[in-house]
Amino acid sequence: MARLGKVARGKSRWVGFCITPAIESREACHASISDYLFGISWKMYDCKPNKSSTLVIIRVPLEECDEAISKLNGSGTMQTLTKSGKIRLVRQRLGLN
Repeated sequence: MARLGKVARGKSRWVGFCITPAIESREACHASISDYLFGISWKMYDCKPNKSSTLVIIRVPLEECDEAISKLNGSGTMQTLTKSGKIRLVRQRLGLN
């Protein structure tokens, strides 16, 4: 079966943010993000806990990116740090290489 072409997949943005205080498990992190991003299609790729916070990278559709960022920043425990069209750049900026 042939893969979808690049145009058919649609554009997306990678959003890097931190959650304070730190969340230890990937499942708990996913549940916490789900509470705030209800109604937005997203997928978590990286979840790296530190001593005081957790660094997370998610992918959201381009059309929903601004809404997702405003919801994350409005949560009180989450703060967006960077966004890009390439996950490699977000990982570099967060130091997750």
